Amino acid sequence: MDKQQLSKDILKLVGGEENIDQVTHCMTRLRFNLNDNKKADKATLKNTPGVMGVMENGGQFQVIIGNDVPVVYNALVGNMSKSPDAKPAASSGTSKKKNPLSAVFDFISGVFTPILPAITGAGMLKGIVALLLTFGWIDATSSTYIILSAIGDGAFYFLPIILGISTARKLGSNMYIGAAIGASVMHPTITALLAPGENVSFIGLPVVAATYASSVIPILIAIWLASYVEKAIDKVTHASLKLIVVPTVTLLIIVPVMMIAVGPLGVIIGNGLTDGINWLFNNAGLFAGLLVGGAFSLLIITGMHYALVPIMIGSIATLGYDYLIPLMMMANFAQAGSALGVSLKSKNKQIKSLSASTGVTALMGITEPAMYGVNMRFKKPFVAALIGAVISGAFVSFFQTKAYVIGGLAGLSGIPMIIGPTFVYALIGIIVAVVVSAILTYILGFEDVPEAVPAAEPTTPAATTSASAVTAVEETKALDQDVFSPITGEVKSLSEVPDPAFSEEIMGKGFAIQPSEGRVVSPINGTVFSLSKSGHAIGLVSDDGAEMLIHIGIDTVKLKGQFFSPKVQAGAKVAVGDVLMEFDREEIEKAGYTTITPVIITNMHQYNSIESAGRTTIKEKELLFTAKA
Repeated sequence: MDKQQLSKDILKLVGGEENIDQVTHCMTRLRFNLNDNKKADKATLKNTPGVMGVMENGGQFQVIIGNDVPVVYNALVGNMSKSPDAKPAASSGTSKKKNPLSAVFDFISGVFTPILPAITGAGMLKGIVALLLTFGWIDATSSTYIILSAIGDGAFYFLPIILGISTARKLGSNMYIGAAIGASVMHPTITALLAPGENVSFIGLPVVAATYASSVIPILIAIWLASYVEKAIDKVTHASLKLIVVPTVTLLIIVPVMMIAVGPLGVIIGNGLTDGINWLFNNAGLFAGLLVGGAFSLLIITGMHYALVPIMIGSIATLGYDYLIPLMMMANFAQAGSALGVSLKSKNKQIKSLSASTGVTALMGITEPAMYGVNMRFKKPFVAALIGAVISGAFVSFFQTKAYVIGGLAGLSGIPMIIGPTFVYALIGIIVAVVVSAILTYILGFEDVPEAVPAAEPTTPAATTSASAVTAVEETKALDQDVFSPITGEVKSLSEVPDPAFSEEIMGKGFAIQPSEGRVVSPINGTVFSLSKSGHAIGLVSDDGAEMLIHIGIDTVKLKGQFFSPKVQAGAKVAVGDVLMEFDREEIEKAGYTTITPVIITNMHQYNSIESAGRTTIKEKELLFTAKA
């Protein structure tokens, strides 16, 4: 897959650079804040090779790529004339309305996504140090241990500073003022001054003792308030004085407010959440495991799992352990097990390879490729994964299995997080999650994709070569491919199609037909490899390896199958002229949709050019164009 071309396609399909307010990425997704989500071509993006899925959550437009997302992100940024952070996401907040819950999840994910590498790396190191200490490979009094521990603890101890930067960036305010606010409350003098039992006041107002090291909620609230103060001061300050006045007044207001009110309130909220989770698992462990374990994959789909990150960090900072991380691991291992179950069950070599590779990736803690590319695609494996997560989640919760550090992904790479007194139960839970999900997937089954085999040598005229099976995906030397008209009507250039995915030849090359009749026949001898549920799109592969798409109308997917009557099913072998679909042209147009129908070759990388037959009007089975190898 050409990552450079994929990035260009994505840039066009999200509405172009001018529609991008901000773009970041996490482990598997490009996360866009778009000026207008409606300008993004979500349907075409979903069908773009290299894109595993598209979703909108909390105002974010997310394009799921998989493991290659950093490469695609860098290519995308390289194709933009401005920095993706040149215009802060907060600037468009007044023009976009979203419900408060979505706004909270968008805020939390936007804050924590950029800092995950820092806390993941530090957490992994803490886990490794704990492992070395457990096996006696390092002395707890040695300078090596002290230095390694400091490296691992640093990102967590000074988390308010890191979060100050990330939160300010998300809110569109000055990142370094955010860092200064975090640094102020972490100053050694302030830390000593706020020790429990000390009576502290500021201009006569009492300052409540609070520990800010490793805290999350106090700095989030403080920077949120600072963003309003900073903008308010900026508005009333003369340009020549902004550099001095704005940061000075912001710090002078926010740091005392944080120490007097926000800090204690944030600590109370954070401790309340931590204590609530702790109470739930201590008093209803089995039920908690059933509920949270089964829901984790659904939370990951929506991006809501980021809302639990502050709770996880708070639990480990205050209690020394966390109950939620093992449940996230169970959900991830269950997704891996289902993908591996698909690999065992499928008879299709491609599907076996895809599910095996994504299953291994999920074992390492990156589940989106397996979840979107395999399990949700075949539906029943995803159900099996949810059941596996419920059972394994209940098991680890019953035995109060804990994580002792936060860091690494919730997979095999995150094993150091769970090393401790409950480690054995965590390992058993992992085995249960993988095995149960794999077995359930195998038992429940799924609608497998027919195995692809090479086309047979034709021994009869061309019309009978439809008996050949679908060509294998392996690239072989292409032959010239004649494409006959699937519809009677007027031949149009793809540039006339009111959809950039076709008019700009993003999906492939060919021609369009404005139908005068409501019937589609096969333009080649080959196999139907896909038929959309709505009936508006038909995918075919010829006996000579040409992959084709016939797309009846634009945006007709919204009709949800109304006015379409399929005459074949996926996997059917067809010859030129065999009826594929009937549709009510007049009713579709009355509903407000154009019926112009692109007929394109989608694997154009195997062909040099498209040669038109030169017709302006055409009938079924007349030559439309030839793809020249």
